[in-house]
Amino acid sequence: MENVYTLPDSVILQRIGSKLKDIRLRRNITQSSLAESSGVSLSTLKKIEGGEIGSFDSLLRLLRTLGKLDVFQQLVDEEPLSPAQYYELVSSAQQKARKRAAGHLDNTKKEKSEW
Repeated sequence: MENVYTLPDSVILQRIGSKLKDIRLRRNITQSSLAESSGVSLSTLKKIEGGEIGSFDSLLRLLRTLGKLDVFQQLVDEEPLSPAQYYELVSSAQQKARKRAAGHLDNTKKEKSEW
């Protein structure tokens, strides 16, 4: 397995596009069908499969439609808080809590309005 950090961006994009095309063909899905169901144009899909990924949004739509969004799982997972971090978070939230008035409105001392 090659180290992805040593590959040029163009090679990475080409391999991603090729992989998406392979997945589409293995599932026997036409380009037009995939483009329509994912909400991207046919020309955009062809460019992506050719290694020209100009829009991350389009790539996400295709991956979602193909059921391959799991490649981003590590990026969207929140890291668990340590007990010390949790304590600091709760303490700062309690200190910054909005204070409310405790008194009640006395309706018996209303002034007459000129309106």
